[in-house]
Amino acid sequence: MNRKRQTLIGLSLLALLFVGYWGLPIRGDVLLVPDGWREGQAWPRVRFDPANPAPGQRATLAITDTEPWVHVKLIIAGETATFERFEEDPQANYWTWYWSFIAPAESGYEVIFYHDCDAGCRERTRVTIGSPESLIIDSSVRAPIKLGVVFASPARDWHNRSGWDVELTYAQQAEVEYWGMDDLAERVQQAEANGLRVLVRVDYDQGQSLPPADDALALDGYLRYLRRLARDERLSGVYAYVIGSSYNTAGSNSQAPESIVTPEWYARVFNGYTTDSTNGDNVLAVMRAERPTVRVLVGPVRPGVADQSGQRVYSIDAPWLNYMNTLVAALDDAAQKRPWATPDGFALQAPGRPSVPELGATPNPEEPRLDLRLAESNGAQMGFRVFEDWLDIINAYPTTRGLPAYITSANTFAPGTEAKPAENYPAGWLTNALEVVNQEPQIHALCWFIDDFPMDEQWALFSLTNPRGAMASAANEFEALLSAQP
Repeated sequence: MNRKRQTLIGLSLLALLFVGYWGLPIRGDVLLVPDGWREGQAWPRVRFDPANPAPGQRATLAITDTEPWVHVKLIIAGETATFERFEEDPQANYWTWYWSFIAPAESGYEVIFYHDCDAGCRERTRVTIGSPESLIIDSSVRAPIKLGVVFASPARDWHNRSGWDVELTYAQQAEVEYWGMDDLAERVQQAEANGLRVLVRVDYDQGQSLPPADDALALDGYLRYLRRLARDERLSGVYAYVIGSSYNTAGSNSQAPESIVTPEWYARVFNGYTTDSTNGDNVLAVMRAERPTVRVLVGPVRPGVADQSGQRVYSIDAPWLNYMNTLVAALDDAAQKRPWATPDGFALQAPGRPSVPELGATPNPEEPRLDLRLAESNGAQMGFRVFEDWLDIINAYPTTRGLPAYITSANTFAPGTEAKPAENYPAGWLTNALEVVNQEPQIHALCWFIDDFPMDEQWALFSLTNPRGAMASAANEFEALLSAQP
């Protein structure tokens, strides 16, 4: 090493010691890092101003790198920092980005730098500040439970249980507050920090669960968004993606009622049904090309509605069961021709009906245990146990037989009824529903709709976190189920 270089390194080391900050690597072959920092390449370089921000203090973080990355993001303690400015010095072959943030109160937190987020964020570097032990979540000490929620409150105490969280995003609102990529990534990472397994439902747009039938441009946009989700490393811990929901209803086809999502079109979108076996413009082909280990679930059909039926009539002639039967038959047909085209499972809806007159003298909380095969449905299940009909159809086809199922929406509000859970929830219903599901090895999750929805009041009478009326009983019951010994 020549004298000039020795002097330069020595001066840099003294400067670092003087300001009390050990996070800035020195140009050359030397990298200085504090205890607990992940040692890697000398670039990029990370520095704070002030050097050691106190909890609650506003600070600036700068990252300098030798590549002019585009569409960058910085995540600090699970939240997106505010981008301030960008500086470049091409002659010196480095570029610098600046963000502002409020220093977290945690004793240890992570800083993660991403680039190319327009196509799905790719991680460039990650460093740990403070005590790394506080960041470690040992999932092995969390007892798994089938119980979960839609839109989990970040403040919920899961009592060291590994439950489920269902989140939602829209392809046509990728940059919109709450529904877009960045807010989704923060919610997913928060749920994972709470030890939850996260299912992300992906709809085309509000009021339009999947791209309208035969709309090639809409399909292309939807697939591009799914490719971005699969590619985004902030979402690498997502347990599975759910493709659409309630697409057999008029309400989920409201943007294009003349081009409704038929069972055949859903299967075409999902795994390429009716297309050439080499065709890659379907959900499974796109997502698995980006991430071979990704799980993709068939979205739930809405029970109890007659907006659509299907050409393959089920043994019980009910529109929603005919739709499901036609859909699974199409998925199976495509999967038998493509070894990669089998779904990873099915999401299900199982709304309870604890107030129907057919219960007679049976206590309302017992509804999850009872068959409600009503004359109005030709003998189809019309209560919580509709999951039995769903499983019967899934298990009737070779490539889908035995696939795991996840109840991603359950409560005591059913199609054709008026009473919301805050008005009709009977204490004990959720306990009984969970006991029933625990006896079904093919069902892996039971998620109450909903836990917490901060955007507006439309689901106020369903919420566990802010219970109203009879939902106070449901909230107490949910808490008791979580805190019970496994």
